Amino acid sequence: MYIFISILILAVSVLLGLIVLVQNPKGGGLATNLSGAGSQFMGVRQTADFLEKASWGLAIALLFLSLTATMIIPRNYEVVGAEQSEIIDKVEDINNAAPIDFQAPPPQEEVENE
Repeated sequence: MYIFISILILAVSVLLGLIVLVQNPKGGGLATNLSGAGSQFMGVRQTADFLEKASWGLAIALLFLSLTATMIIPRNYEVVGAEQSEIIDKVEDINNAAPIDFQAPPPQEEVENE
């Protein structure tokens, strides 16, 4: 299930990237000077609305899929018969060590006044 959602995340990300690249920039500047005044006929405005709605929909879908993937990610995955590495053994040794009492004040040496 996790692999399926990961593939969906990848597909939605690619589609979102393509749709964002297809859209016209709304900031103006050089892009508005190069595009002619005839760019608003023959349903171009409706296409821009569709692309904007599609980008919002894909962004929301990407957010939802990412949250879903974090909830169903496999945890404590162990391969049967696999040997543990030295690093895992060292981490377990550190975790099994006696806990440090952080509330006790450090021992202070008494200084004799002369």
